[in-house]
Amino acid sequence: MSTSHEVNYKCPYCGRPFAITVYDSVNADSDPEERERAVSGDLFRHSCPHCKTDFMIQNPLVYSDPSRKFLIWLSNEEPNENLIQLAKPLADQGYTLRRCATLQEFTEKIAIFEDGVSDIVAELAKYDSFIEFIDNRQGNPADVTSVEYQRTENGVMKINVRTDDKGLSFLIPTGPLEEEVKIQSNRYEADNAHFPRINSDWLISLFTESAGEA
Repeated sequence: MSTSHEVNYKCPYCGRPFAITVYDSVNADSDPEERERAVSGDLFRHSCPHCKTDFMIQNPLVYSDPSRKFLIWLSNEEPNENLIQLAKPLADQGYTLRRCATLQEFTEKIAIFEDGVSDIVAELAKYDSFIEFIDNRQGNPADVTSVEYQRTENGVMKINVRTDDKGLSFLIPTGPLEEEVKIQSNRYEADNAHFPRINSDWLISLFTESAGEA
């Protein structure tokens, strides 16, 4: 089940205090409504009862999906030893454990795992889409504002590359990327039990290390 608690909070706009409900954990299986609120961002959206201003608070959250066997730690901080010890049995049961530092990473990670695909493969697909976008002279690297996972259907990932004034979608077959990850398993290995943060920075660091630039 999901857990929450109330905390006293001071509005960042009018400075007046009020109580807010903060979620510590969300279980997607037992609480589908809270799962929807987590994915939409409403779980982190609050409104001041005094000045009526809406704002976001990204609090640490443990998000679990037992049926799909994944758990996400949403936090800017590394997981502490207590959390790691609690998660080790899940890792032994085949759970995928990840840390996300931003809400954008968090919601994207949920979408990837709910589609039943590897986030490592998704990051490779995003990287390939970025390179293709640049190589086809659709724009300069500095112009790219985001590279986003959209969905996977019939073994094909849809990736959107966005700039300030346009966006371009790429369809990336997952088969070759899955084979690459399998063949180079040592290269793409992630320390699952310690909530690795698998994102574009992680992938680029692998390429940098292999090029001798670490």
